[in-house]
Amino acid sequence: EDERTPQGEPVDNRYIFDGLSIFGCGEEYLKHQQQYPVIKLTLKSAKQPDYELACLMLTRQISAEFGRHRYVLSGDALTEAEKGRYCKIADQEDEKALYVDALQFLSECLARFHKKKVIIQIDEYDVPLENAYVSGFYEQMAGFVRSLFETALKTNDSLEFAVVTGRLRISRESIFTGLNNLEIHSVLSYRYADCYGFTQGEVEKLLEYYGISGKMPEVKTWYDGYRIGGVEIYNPWSILNYVKEKDAEPEGFPKPYWSNKSSNSIVKELVEGADEAAKGELEVLMAGGTIEKPIHEDITYEDILKSQDNLWNFLFFTGYLKKVSRRFEGRSMYVVMAAPNEEIMCIYQNTIKEWFHARVQQTDFTSFYEAVCGQDTGRMEAFINQQLAYSISYYDETENFYHGYLLGILGGMQGYRIWSNREQGLGRPDILLRPHDPQKPAFIIEIKRVKKAAERSRACQEALDQIRDRRYAAELISDGYEKIMCYGISFWEKVCMVQSEIQEDKSVK
Repeated sequence: EDERTPQGEPVDNRYIFDGLSIFGCGEEYLKHQQQYPVIKLTLKSAKQPDYELACLMLTRQISAEFGRHRYVLSGDALTEAEKGRYCKIADQEDEKALYVDALQFLSECLARFHKKKVIIQIDEYDVPLENAYVSGFYEQMAGFVRSLFETALKTNDSLEFAVVTGRLRISRESIFTGLNNLEIHSVLSYRYADCYGFTQGEVEKLLEYYGISGKMPEVKTWYDGYRIGGVEIYNPWSILNYVKEKDAEPEGFPKPYWSNKSSNSIVKELVEGADEAAKGELEVLMAGGTIEKPIHEDITYEDILKSQDNLWNFLFFTGYLKKVSRRFEGRSMYVVMAAPNEEIMCIYQNTIKEWFHARVQQTDFTSFYEAVCGQDTGRMEAFINQQLAYSISYYDETENFYHGYLLGILGGMQGYRIWSNREQGLGRPDILLRPHDPQKPAFIIEIKRVKKAAERSRACQEALDQIRDRRYAAELISDGYEKIMCYGISFWEKVCMVQSEIQEDKSVK
């Protein structure tokens, strides 16, 4: 960039690139260094809950870029009227008409001052659109962004070239209608494949620099997995956060750093609106499997909810799924997809958990509580099985999942205190329900997960034996509770079996 001080003096920034690989690109490229005026605009800050605030953030970004180039006001490159218009934008005047063609106007001012055409860099162009879609003002935001970009990129005689980055392709996005001479590269492209994130070699060098090369397997499991073109790519944002935290806390655990509220809400919409087929596909992904979907590269935000395939496409292009392979059938492309890594698995899993727990909160459990108190194991089984039938399974569906589920629904029983894994007798029962009134029955529940349907009955009996052998009821009996109902519950996938027995204090007979 041909950067200037506020007084218009050239600034030599070549030292920034000393020792970097770009200096090895040769004179053919280096001769262009610091030769062009550059407009830089990032739209990632436009994440406000309504149109007025989001638009205000965009106009502030534009005003800041005008302020960075205020030196053009010196000399006679601009007329007095143009200088007045320029100052209004740089000083953040609240007049919408000033901004709709502001980038084109700034291009013209810079081109006249430098006597060279301008390069425009727009980063995360679709963040305002994604936020507007989620927040419910998409059409308003699309109209503003369309006006801003069309004048800057389509009818701008002062433009040398522009680079626009975003998460969705821009070729037929409504804000770029009619824009010509686009060279588009997506995660399906082979050109510039190593520019989408960190390569294997770059990550190895980074970990070596921080003295944590031994963490490479952990990093690979959590943040690798993307395959763009023929290149293995790591998530750069997550890698940088990982090494920063490791530098401060060497024994810390990896975690999901890459979390986008708007995009995660699309994952939530997929989960909440999933039909039986989509639930099955989510379960396949969470088990480490693959699904195959037709690819629509021209998808826009307003198209997302028009079909289930569009949701899958959005997740693919925004990094929640990776390409395993692809094939062509006629004019259509089909991509075999999988969850990329442990980081994304966490996002799916947490979204599914939140959805399921929210659904539990909306359910009337009166009939289930009656079945528990009445020792009606058949009704208990039917109720739990019906609930689980609507759930989405995921790969770590251990006893902890079922334990948390039962804990959540039993916590609503009036007149009872619920304890989980509390020391009793010779061990810790999974769930214990202790009534405020000792004349009411207390409940002890032990949970088992089995790998085969045929093992459910045996597991229930093992659970009951464990309650008895480890004397889980001893303290309750000592405290004067006369009737204790014990439940052994076994789970196989989305099906449960319940068996029960009663333990009583014989001394009160």
